Amino acid sequence: MKKRTLGTQGLEVSAIGYGCMGLNFGIGSGVDRPTAIAMIRAAHELGVTFFDTAEVYGPFTNEELVGEALEAVRDEVVLATKFGFRFEDGKSVGLSSRPESIRAVADASLKRLRTDRIDLFYQHRVDPDVPIEDVAGTVRDLIAEGKVKHFGLSEAGVDTIRRAHAVQPVTALQSEYS
Repeated sequence: MKKRTLGTQGLEVSAIGYGCMGLNFGIGSGVDRPTAIAMIRAAHELGVTFFDTAEVYGPFTNEELVGEALEAVRDEVVLATKFGFRFEDGKSVGLSSRPESIRAVADASLKRLRTDRIDLFYQHRVDPDVPIEDVAGTVRDLIAEGKVKHFGLSEAGVDTIRRAHAVQPVTALQSEYS
C-alpha cells in the first residue's frame, strides 16, 4: 500500500483510509458488530493504516467498535476521531467546542478507542460560539500532554484554518467532499 504524509508534522498514513462511520451509523442500518470488526481487521491486513471515526457516530458506539477491532494492532495504525458536538440523552443536540468539552471528549474517546493517544483529533464542525484560537489552543495543550498527536479541521473556511494554524499547526483538513 502506498503511503501519504499529511501536513508538515510527519503524519504518515496509507494512501487509502477507512472511514468507519457507515459500519453502524449514518445511511442504512450498518452491519452487525462481528462483521464490522472483521471488515476493519481485513482492511488493516490489506495495508490500510488510517482509520477515521467520531464520537457522534452512534453516538459513541463507532469509536468503541474501532477500538475493539484495532486494539491488538494499535501501534500499526493511525486513529482519527472528531469532537465538537453536544449531547443530551444520548442524542446530538448542537455544537460544543468549548475547551472543557474538547478535553472531556478526548478523555472519553481515548477510553472508547482503547488507546493512550489519538493520532489525529479533528474539530468536526466549526463552532461559531467558540473562537478557533481557543479550540486550537486546547488541542495544542492536549498534544503537549501526549493525549493527541495531530490537529485537524473539518469543513472549515480558509480564514478559520489560518487563524487555527497560527496557534497550532493544522495537520489535516476534511471537507464534506473528501
